[in-house]
Amino acid sequence: MENFKVYNPTKLHFGKDVVSKSGKILSSFGHRVLLIYGRGSVKKNGIYQTVISELKSSGCEIFEYGGIKSNPVFEDVDAAAALARESKVDVIIALGGGSVIDTAKMVALTACVTHSSWDFFTHKKEVKKALPLMCILTLAATGTEMNPYAVIQNDVTHEKRSYGHPLIFPKHSFLDPAFTLSVPYDYTAYGICDVIAHALEAYFGKGRADLTDNIIIEIVKETMHKGKLLLSNLQNYDLRADIMLAATLALNGTTTYGKSYGDWGVHSIGHVLSSLYDIPHGASLSIAYPAWLRLHKEKLSDKILFLGEKLMNAANVEETIEKLEQFFRTIKCPVSLNEIPQKTRKSEVLQQLQRQKVNGYYHKITDNDYVTLADLMYAGHIN
Repeated sequence: MENFKVYNPTKLHFGKDVVSKSGKILSSFGHRVLLIYGRGSVKKNGIYQTVISELKSSGCEIFEYGGIKSNPVFEDVDAAAALARESKVDVIIALGGGSVIDTAKMVALTACVTHSSWDFFTHKKEVKKALPLMCILTLAATGTEMNPYAVIQNDVTHEKRSYGHPLIFPKHSFLDPAFTLSVPYDYTAYGICDVIAHALEAYFGKGRADLTDNIIIEIVKETMHKGKLLLSNLQNYDLRADIMLAATLALNGTTTYGKSYGDWGVHSIGHVLSSLYDIPHGASLSIAYPAWLRLHKEKLSDKILFLGEKLMNAANVEETIEKLEQFFRTIKCPVSLNEIPQKTRKSEVLQQLQRQKVNGYYHKITDNDYVTLADLMYAGHIN
């Protein structure tokens, strides 16, 4: 078992109507707030007005930055940070899913400096302080509501990078499963893939920690079972709550106890696909995971087989991979680049895998592996 430390200062508020108590808590950090949200769904479903009313009733002066896309870009971070500086805000509030919260995390840092947020991702600048951040979650997927990491894209360089710092742990996160009832089928399914991928990144991380592995497997089992039920009944509050809890547990640190940090090679591959073709994050992972498993199936045979036996009654490694792939297909997520509507080129994918030196922390990917990976992501399976 690997040595590990546990630190998570985020206070999580989970359940029905928890947002109705948010105003007083949020205003304790200051009354000038920057509200960051996405491209309009929160206004259509009424969540925006609920939050605005709660903030105003607590005496907050509200500044807004909307329009965050599903693969967030650093230009929006910089523009929102400039607004935060000009408006002298006291606190940042993220109203949305992972893309909005990740953007807000970097705004909380960038509002305190005058340089671009991308300088943090390229390690040209170091973090010294941050504005306090609050989150109101509207999409269960990434777990970013209870961790100190953010992922942002640079469309100019076709890079998607992650950044982590203790100062961007949210102070408070409010999770009302009812706020996810209006999420459509496709993004609910992508979120389910994301939860599974996060848990498996930890499972394939460095270190033997049997109890943690069993926790990971139970998170994946719960997500697969309840996820299929939810996709047949999108208005079911209890199923929304089950998936929301699984998403948070998959990436709030619980799955890394004794497992080092996790591998994250699959996310590295998925980030290439999203940065090139703007593929939704969860869809990039449902394409990348079966390919990554097949690439490493010889050296990871014991881990893959244990996973298959516990999750799907699989008899061997290939059956485990095929059953995971079939699950993704069943919930209408792509498992091949040939299945997405965007026009892609294998040579372009290969070039970006090589240029960005895509790799895992623990299971390394060689130059020759990039060719195999590209083939696998187009063909699905190579005998």
